[in-house]
Amino acid sequence: MKKVYGSASEALDGLLFDGMFIAAGGFGLCGLPENLLNAIRAAGTQSLTFASNNAGIDDFGIGILLQTHQVKKMIASYVGENDTFMQQYLSGELELEFNPQGTLAERMRAAGCGIPGFYTKTGVGTVIAEGKEHKDFNGETYILETGLFADISIVKAWKADETGNLVFRKTARNFNPPAAMCGKICVAEVEEIVPTGSLDPDLIHLPGIYVHRLIQGDHEKRIEQRTLRES
Repeated sequence: MKKVYGSASEALDGLLFDGMFIAAGGFGLCGLPENLLNAIRAAGTQSLTFASNNAGIDDFGIGILLQTHQVKKMIASYVGENDTFMQQYLSGELELEFNPQGTLAERMRAAGCGIPGFYTKTGVGTVIAEGKEHKDFNGETYILETGLFADISIVKAWKADETGNLVFRKTARNFNPPAAMCGKICVAEVEEIVPTGSLDPDLIHLPGIYVHRLIQGDHEKRIEQRTLRES
């Protein structure tokens, strides 16, 4: 099975449609699938639902799709420094489902393992719990959360081999592996593709069984905040 494609648009060919549900990896501005997001923007796909830790910033990450009004709903953990996100939510244009970070990651991971739902104490007694099934175990109350089964996943890794085994770097490991697992099809972009067999099996973070399409791209790697001092 061929997994390596020549560009982001080629890798997404035949996968995009209006109203689809996309899971996107990344944490803050780290490990964002920026080439794939640019390709989705260029494709003009509309009414998208995204599950992701956040929406990046106004001109980077999912924020570029908010600018073009291609996103209908966000399932996210925080807004971040994204004025467009805030304005569209407050105006009622953008639907928002807030999830605690651990819950969001676990909803992705659960879907990747074929688990339709699970109980957690996180969010009990808060707005997060409204409308969800409550159940007591050993005298403690839990709420039911459902797995997030996405139409496609888009993620960014450091290295891959030609079979799709992925290695992530540092903070980029947050949300990318569970996001990759929960899509019917996973498209990954990486900085380097190496020959099959050249990755140390003990250092592979996500096995290639979860990855269906793969591209090598150039990445901007923005830094969200800089703390500087005069020498």
